[in-house]
Amino acid sequence: MELILGITWYIALLVALTFHEAAHSFVAWKLGDPTAYRQGQVTLDPIAHVKREPFGTVIMPILSFIFAGWMIGWASAPYNPYWARNNRRSAALMALAGPVANLILVILAGLAIRAGILLKVFHAPESITFEQVTEAASPGFANSASVAISIVFSLNLILFVFNLIPLPPLDGSEVVSLFLSGSAAERYAQLLHQPGFRIVGLVVAWQLMGTILGPVRLLALNTLYPGAGYH
Repeated sequence: MELILGITWYIALLVALTFHEAAHSFVAWKLGDPTAYRQGQVTLDPIAHVKREPFGTVIMPILSFIFAGWMIGWASAPYNPYWARNNRRSAALMALAGPVANLILVILAGLAIRAGILLKVFHAPESITFEQVTEAASPGFANSASVAISIVFSLNLILFVFNLIPLPPLDGSEVVSLFLSGSAAERYAQLLHQPGFRIVGLVVAWQLMGTILGPVRLLALNTLYPGAGYH
């Protein structure tokens, strides 16, 4: 059972990371930076992303599941830093594309849950966990499907929220540039690339995650189940 659960988590994570990085790569390509496109990253084939970042897409997810019971991982997409420096708005849109891709997967999982409720396959659970956002009305395939969809919903919501925290090296730090003037964006970019600032940003973001995720998760759940009153 644990093996099946681990495989489900891994497939969900790999899909989430693939959509995230493919979105970065696609938007960068369309806005003038073909770097990721030329390296084969504008694709929904997970193998291309695994080859680029094997530790973050294979080793770390397996280790985190074994030792923590859930999975974390990462992937990356190449881009031209000179293009990003000279096209701050385009670079910010490229950064935003990754979290938006995860949000789309959250919405698709939510629509699948609502469809399952209409078909009386799923129903709202009494209590919510990351692996039980919805509950099957009967055992068997429906139960397996409910767990898989729950993980897709939860995992992509986490990636969406985490990556939008406006601290380096997360995507949210680049998105801030959308709201700055040209000179302010340039000074901000110089600050982001200070040595050590990215490590500090990642540590602080990890500490903030619980505080930020809680309200967003409740909003998502109460939107998924109107009137349920989860708290």
